[in-house]
Amino acid sequence: MPNTLLPSRPGFTLVELLVVIAIIGTLVGLLLPAVQSAREAARRSACSSNVRQLAMATHNYQSARGFFPPSMLHTPGTTFTSNNGSWSIHGRILPYLEEGAAAVKVNLEQAWDDGFNPVDLAKNWGTVKDARIGPFFCPSEKNLVFRTKTRSGAEVPFVFPHTYGFNFGIWFVYDPATGQGGDGSFHPNSNFKPAAFTDGLSKTFCIAEVKAFTPYVRNTSDPSGSYPAQSPPSDAAAVAGLATGMSAGDTKLGPTTNDNTGHTEWPDGRVHHSGFTTTLTPNTRVPFVTGGATYDCDVNSRQEGSSATAKTYAAITARSYHRGIVTAAMMDGSVTAIAEGIDLRVWQALSTRAGGEVRQFP
Repeated sequence: MPNTLLPSRPGFTLVELLVVIAIIGTLVGLLLPAVQSAREAARRSACSSNVRQLAMATHNYQSARGFFPPSMLHTPGTTFTSNNGSWSIHGRILPYLEEGAAAVKVNLEQAWDDGFNPVDLAKNWGTVKDARIGPFFCPSEKNLVFRTKTRSGAEVPFVFPHTYGFNFGIWFVYDPATGQGGDGSFHPNSNFKPAAFTDGLSKTFCIAEVKAFTPYVRNTSDPSGSYPAQSPPSDAAAVAGLATGMSAGDTKLGPTTNDNTGHTEWPDGRVHHSGFTTTLTPNTRVPFVTGGATYDCDVNSRQEGSSATAKTYAAITARSYHRGIVTAAMMDGSVTAIAEGIDLRVWQALSTRAGGEVRQFP
């Protein structure tokens, strides 16, 4: 029987197949950064839009009320009867963000967490404090989830975080004994009109990015004994040292996301939740070591309203997941990207409403 040869079929050798796979892998490797870059550009654009909306909402508030909103309300010489005694700027501007459904539930005369009982979740979940307000979140935030722990540690949803802080100035925030406020655009009981911004609305910060779930230390002795009353620590090491000295007070940090509670309560008007200060330049790392772990922490010497006499000094750093910058808005509503390498003097000058720095930094 004659041998019949099978017809030849075209195909790849193993070497050719490996070469093709390598070429495809290389192309994917080249394409992925471009895709990621495009996505980040879109996230930055959305972030800028959010910041602009918040800045314009403060202007709409000012147009309606005659003054810019206070960071919170507090009666000098008293302490809050509730832990969280007054609504933040975020809560006050809801009617001007087209968030009317949430705004009608805000009672500015009542502590924002009044009536919250972590045991009775069914009764309390679904109130305004639990609302997820779109313009309060940068899409690049890594922890874009709601909190799953209350202050008491109960495993129930409590309140959403946010990623935009209002400008509380350089370092000094509030004196509860006299009612004196800091040098920023907002502080407790402030009612500034545009004329109060003698440095110029276009040269004074309104808002900057912050990171949700920020570790922080709070509520210890008055640091003005270590630093002049109106002057901040000189660098990150000094702030970290201050945090170490204060750590016997109240630390809000730990190994899980929800242990680190700075900027996790958008209705809360205190600086560590709803603000930032310019003690340090953007994205400055403040290495605070405790329990064998290192945290990039913020410092608030005293929660506003928790003492009738202790002043509030705060190093609440502006932080962002956008590489090398933070997105910020000025008091005139303009939006800009601030490089993290900005000169500290300029950064601090931009946070004061009437510091006279315009003559120094034209």
